[in-house]
Amino acid sequence: MVLDDVPGVDESAVIGVPHPDFGEAVVAIVVREPRSAVDTTELGAALDGALARFKHPKRYIFADELPRNSMAKVQKAGLRADHATLFTD
Repeated sequence: MVLDDVPGVDESAVIGVPHPDFGEAVVAIVVREPRSAVDTTELGAALDGALARFKHPKRYIFADELPRNSMAKVQKAGLRADHATLFTD
């Protein structure tokens, strides 16, 4: 994944959440490496040229960790539920 290759990013997950204008919008949940100050500007710049503009996240959310199940898989359904009202509030 392109975001995971950005210096200062430990891991990330990309989800789709409801959006009033687009139907669904791309949101990236990003876990920074310890002591990293990577910000949304750097993340967006890293995606330029690597992904088509419509695939870029509409929003970046920084988290301490990603939720995982007992098999260590990221629980994207939980992330979608947690952020379902992101664009309607």
